[in-house]
Amino acid sequence: MKERIVILGAGESGTGAALLAKAKGFDVFVSDQGSIKEKYKAELRSASIPYEEGYHSTDFILNGQLIIKSPGIPDKAEIIQSAKAEGIKIIDEIEFAFQYLKGKVIAITGTNGKTTTTLLTYHLLKTAGFNVALAGNVGESLARKVAKEDHDWYVIEISSYQLDGTAAFRPEIGIILNITPDHLDRYEYKMENYVNSKFRLIQNMTAENPFIYYADDSVTGLEVITRKIKANKIPVSLKDTSTPAHYDGAKMVFNLSSQPFTIAQEDTTLKGPHNLINTLSAVTAVFLAGADLGSIQSGLKNFKNAPHRLESVASINGVEFVNDSKATNVDSVVYALGSYNQPLIWIAGGIDKGNDYNLIKKDVSRKVKTLICLGKDNGKLKSFFGSIVKDVQETQTVKELVRMALKAANEGDVVLLSPACASFDLFKNYEDRGDQFRAAVLELKKEVEQVGFINS
Repeated sequence: MKERIVILGAGESGTGAALLAKAKGFDVFVSDQGSIKEKYKAELRSASIPYEEGYHSTDFILNGQLIIKSPGIPDKAEIIQSAKAEGIKIIDEIEFAFQYLKGKVIAITGTNGKTTTTLLTYHLLKTAGFNVALAGNVGESLARKVAKEDHDWYVIEISSYQLDGTAAFRPEIGIILNITPDHLDRYEYKMENYVNSKFRLIQNMTAENPFIYYADDSVTGLEVITRKIKANKIPVSLKDTSTPAHYDGAKMVFNLSSQPFTIAQEDTTLKGPHNLINTLSAVTAVFLAGADLGSIQSGLKNFKNAPHRLESVASINGVEFVNDSKATNVDSVVYALGSYNQPLIWIAGGIDKGNDYNLIKKDVSRKVKTLICLGKDNGKLKSFFGSIVKDVQETQTVKELVRMALKAANEGDVVLLSPACASFDLFKNYEDRGDQFRAAVLELKKEVEQVGFINS
């Protein structure tokens, strides 16, 4: 009799797990308490995988030998508590897929920067000719990738939610970037629980496995010192020039072999100090994976980051418009503000996450000439920055926003959408916010070029 596997959640993660489980000969059932996207339903039907949506049928779920749950389902969910009471094993899709992959894994986590670092690592390996797949919290699920075909390497962005459901998962190379307070409602509002989740990434790594971490981060750096870690620790730093990979104030320096090498940030496509951290981490990982320096240098010159991450949209009348809609917390805005020396028209606002704006007070007072608040309730932003920024405006429409920004700017200024807040008051998500901003900027650029609009 086939072992029965129940998949909870039918998004990318759950559907990928279902397809892999089916391919490995399991009796598979999928249950999603919400609605399932049509594309995933079509895939499940095509693979003859039974599913339900809109509710959980307890009897069908609790007769499984294994449950693979979506990372978005918290442990305190009623169905999870019921399964635990029945003694049913519960794991994450990442853990399930890892059992079947034949290649090696580079896994990357952190509160900010993990997507850029993951995409850059993948791009550099691809440029070097590696047989490599991109998976996890960016792109397709790891299970889907494993079900499709084998690869020599898998580059995985992995969140704390996904790490919570791992046990045997062991990357060949692991990267932990910064760790700042985020998702604490999931972790009983205890920072230590969130940190412990992140460090599950390296729990099974051995002395043969490189563990790359950002040593300057107050949390990550301290945790590495106080924890017993078996992995081969490789710190990267913007301050400590004794670390194997560091920034010396002029260039990135890599002492990873008998032949050290350097890379200047201007020879890459990424701006700002936060991207020095991301680049130091990614280059260290791919070099240790066996990529040659020439291919790394080539890859750095033509890398394109994901949208909504300091994405340069267009220049209008000498004013650069930058889409950093992914910056949904203050820590992300710290990096954004640090990436520019030009005067800024800063666009912020949305649903506040309990932000401490003192973290950016100094940079805002030094660099921001105009603050445009984009949100339904801008009271906190206006109250905090009203005495710091001379010109504070507000709007709730993106079309008006870009016109206000251009009017406030002079040639050489930068208009920076870096909201520090969630987007759900006015938009579907941060992607929707960024897409609307990009479209409005390009529409304005076209209008200026056609009718000769002059900023005044």
